[in-house]
Amino acid sequence: MRIKALKGTNDYLPEEAALREYIEQTILECYRENGFRRIMTPAIEDIENLDKSDGGDNLNLIFKIMKRGEKLTRALESGDNLCDMGLRYDLTLPLTRYFSANRAKLELPFKCIQLDKVYRAEQPQKGRLREFVQCDIDVIGDSNPNCETELITVTAKALERLDIGTFTVKINDRKVLNALLSKCGFADDQLASVCISFDKLDKIGTEGVIEELKTKEFDAAAIAEFEAVLAKLPLSICDVSEIIGDEMTDGLKSIIENAQALSDGGYNVEFDISLVRGQGYYTGTVFEIKSDKFRGSVAGGGRYDNLIGKFIGENVAACGFSIGFERIFGILSDMNRAASQRKKIGYVYECEFAEAYKAAEALRGEYDVSLFRRPKKMKGFLDRLEASGFAGFTTGGEIEFFNK
Repeated sequence: MRIKALKGTNDYLPEEAALREYIEQTILECYRENGFRRIMTPAIEDIENLDKSDGGDNLNLIFKIMKRGEKLTRALESGDNLCDMGLRYDLTLPLTRYFSANRAKLELPFKCIQLDKVYRAEQPQKGRLREFVQCDIDVIGDSNPNCETELITVTAKALERLDIGTFTVKINDRKVLNALLSKCGFADDQLASVCISFDKLDKIGTEGVIEELKTKEFDAAAIAEFEAVLAKLPLSICDVSEIIGDEMTDGLKSIIENAQALSDGGYNVEFDISLVRGQGYYTGTVFEIKSDKFRGSVAGGGRYDNLIGKFIGENVAACGFSIGFERIFGILSDMNRAASQRKKIGYVYECEFAEAYKAAEALRGEYDVSLFRRPKKMKGFLDRLEASGFAGFTTGGEIEFFNK
């Protein structure tokens, strides 16, 4: 039998698990202080819900679960779909189903936390796992732009507590971007496809985006107009306002100004017209947080006002922000950050266990204490304790610290 974890999944050593727990508790504490409450949902969802969730490319990465027993036999005989369930690929779809099922019991606006594992059938590589943790906060039932400002501010506050280094909040609006693309001459039914290509800008560059649009056989004049816009990047929100009008950008300006004011100079909030984000369920504002020291985004989210309507037949305003838990864990690991925790002490005993346990209890107000029977070779044992992160040991008298 194989002893290694499956590709795309990880085992975590005690020190790594402690760091992950520290990250989780720090984030949860910040979110709860700001009035968000934790909920939990199953890892398994109905396959129809997952398939119809507008999850963009993630729909191709769903771990599907086959029907079982007689259901599977009938499906094989009839040629029907062999799958009836799947593992969640993010926490947004489960949240919208949860709200739809429990809305009579929930106050509005509903402000919730989700911190749990999700699953994607990725090709495993650095930074891409098949099983990983997401950490979301969402506000349901609030269409006011102050909702976005709060989500940005609270998420940034959590990252500041984790001390990951400097970062920048990038923000855009799908409606603003669509208005700009329409001005360039693209038809309404082409906008989603253009955005998919535009979302690849940081990977394939302007030339790659334009070439992909030509391959899709969009109108040459519209492509040329869009290419002229790309040549002017980065565009300020005022630049875009001049093209599409102030009315389209006023709400976004307000969010940026308020979020920047609440940052107290700790981070910058910047408009970025090239920010698209891949999920098809976003309907308005989208945002990401970019680490200035480490490549890539550490958080992302946006407004998805139409997703709940798929369940209940009426749209409900919704907006969320997700911290990339695994990205934060990787950053803090690269910084050799240890979890904020009490010192660990080894209590080495030769007496009866009950007596040793009571003696160790007296130390647990100040230290984390592990009990060990006295080994034959004490020096080698103490070397292993020190290598395992113990601060010191005692045999019942004074504590002897390894690094005085």
